[in-house]
Amino acid sequence: MRGPESNSKRHPSAEEQRWSRDTLAPALAKAPERPIGKASGVNLDEQGNARFTTVSGVPVNRLYTPADLPESWPANDLGEPGQPPYTRGIHPSGYRGKLWTMRQFSGFASPEETNLRYKYLLDAGGGGLSVAFDLPTLMGRDSDDPESEGEVGKCGVAIDSLEDMEILFSGIDLEKTTTSMTINSPASILWAMYLVAAEKQGADWARLSGTLQNDILKEYIAQKEYIYPPAPSMRLVIDTFEFGSRYTPRFNPISISGYHIREAGSTALQELAFTLYDGVEYVEWALRRGLNIDDFAPRFSFFFNSHNDFFEEIAKFRAARKLWYGLMTNRFGAKNPRSTWMRFHTQTAGVSLTAQQPKNNIARVALQALAAVLGGTQSLHTDGFDEALALPTEDAARIALRTQQILAYESGVADVADPLGGSYFVERMTLDMEQGALAYFDKLDRMGGMVRAIEQGFPQKEIAEASYAYQRAVEAGEKIIVGVNDYVIDEPAPQILYIDESIREAQSAKLHRLRAARSNEAVDRALAALCRAAEREPKAADGGISADNTMPFILDCVRSYATVGEIAGALKKVMGEYCETGIL
Repeated sequence: MRGPESNSKRHPSAEEQRWSRDTLAPALAKAPERPIGKASGVNLDEQGNARFTTVSGVPVNRLYTPADLPESWPANDLGEPGQPPYTRGIHPSGYRGKLWTMRQFSGFASPEETNLRYKYLLDAGGGGLSVAFDLPTLMGRDSDDPESEGEVGKCGVAIDSLEDMEILFSGIDLEKTTTSMTINSPASILWAMYLVAAEKQGADWARLSGTLQNDILKEYIAQKEYIYPPAPSMRLVIDTFEFGSRYTPRFNPISISGYHIREAGSTALQELAFTLYDGVEYVEWALRRGLNIDDFAPRFSFFFNSHNDFFEEIAKFRAARKLWYGLMTNRFGAKNPRSTWMRFHTQTAGVSLTAQQPKNNIARVALQALAAVLGGTQSLHTDGFDEALALPTEDAARIALRTQQILAYESGVADVADPLGGSYFVERMTLDMEQGALAYFDKLDRMGGMVRAIEQGFPQKEIAEASYAYQRAVEAGEKIIVGVNDYVIDEPAPQILYIDESIREAQSAKLHRLRAARSNEAVDRALAALCRAAEREPKAADGGISADNTMPFILDCVRSYATVGEIAGALKKVMGEYCETGIL
């Protein structure tokens, strides 16, 4: 794919030059542009004018006109909603036919308590559930593991076995509720528990809809919640692709996630480029397995962050759709139009939330959510205003959901497809995002793909440098964070949701009862069969799944009530554990 023409070729029209000379210059002589930030003398160009930049540090011009766009625009770059390259959205009528799914990311303490929160959110008008798991579950450890002490139920719900998954969704019809699960290294284990819980409700797997995060590459890049080394981890991911395309046609087996890359400190461009190239890597591995691209790619989904810089975020979302269309058609030759659609979930930027004056976060979240909607997201999670302090209270969760509902039903933004399409500023930023991402793709191709790049520490280093540059700008007063480095007040400590150690004690007691009641011989047999399958290299299967696909064996382990820690531990014996090598 060829990137857009460089903005350096800009040639202002005679009318714009007259405006600059006759209107702008006299105005600036009387009232110079405001300074940026608190520190004097910073962010000035060679003429002493203030240099405005996005959150990512990208310079922003004073004015955008047709001179900022290529001569070929819009014929080769824009299109219409519902038409390739989908810059303006994958649906012709935008949100007129169907609003985005309103999700609330929720999970805390025990499955019993989280189940009550889910019912509360659904009763309040939420359209789908997004499961937050606690750190032991994310790391494939049981609640009674010594390494789990102090973390059980703290950042999400503790799930140790099928019994917990059944409790988590008790009284919730899984055929009628879309469920997103933020789980990665042990994703196939938790998905198997979800599928068996649905099976025990009498649900048809073919009717289940939702999304499994299952994006292990971003763990090595940013979040660092990995268990196994990259290659065996990728094998588990491809097993879910193969299994899902055969048995769960409406469930997305992966949500390729830029969210955590951005939370780690990346720029908007880095989030875009690394996320899409992670998608390229997953496609390459699936094709090497022998899977047909049009069997698995239609169920790919993506997950982006929506940060504070309103127009930069909108441009990022629009560029993402166009880039993915180009990758799937030109690089991989996908024939099914749905394989070329970028469908994505968005979450407002947790990293932007402040513990100081936390109610300011309500305004931040509203603007970030508006950017996601104007960018064409398919589903949206809005953060609770108190999440910089703890898990959200019921009040904060309700305000977050009401923010989406006000956008959907009161603002009018859902009535027009791509309402900012044609804006000179937005279109220029969209093209620049595309061009920058293509440059990153070239670098990653030369490195041999994303797994090789991770092993060389390339994306990690890029993000670390971007994070440092942003923090330096904040500390220097070049970027204002309201309530943090300016407009500061004395304030009382807020009320927060506190999770104590009683959750670990309750979960450990539950595990003790489970191990005493189940058939431990059946558990041992199922775990041994899983290990044997994991030791063998899966081979492509024509019209079905490989005999050594791990998913059926994991399902057998789950049905025997093996725990998350036991199943993950069995796979560790075969696959090993990953320890990141520091790269300077």
